[in-house]
Amino acid sequence: MSQKHTDTKLLAKGAKYLAFTVPLLFLSPYLLTLSFLNKGNFAFYLFLVVGILIGGFAIFLFYKGIKTILDSIF
Repeated sequence: MSQKHTDTKLLAKGAKYLAFTVPLLFLSPYLLTLSFLNKGNFAFYLFLVVGILIGGFAIFLFYKGIKTILDSIF
């Protein structure tokens, strides 16, 4: 009965996904707050759309990073 060991290359790839996620998790709420402060300007729509897209991308990268790390371990 052989044991399956951790794939370090896949683990590093998952950690890289999570490293890209962290700045996006701070940038998205900042852009959304900035958009709500500029309700009278055109910048409201620009920052709102970009903030929502970055937030969605951050959630996707977080999911992909966790899934990759779990695939490397199990």
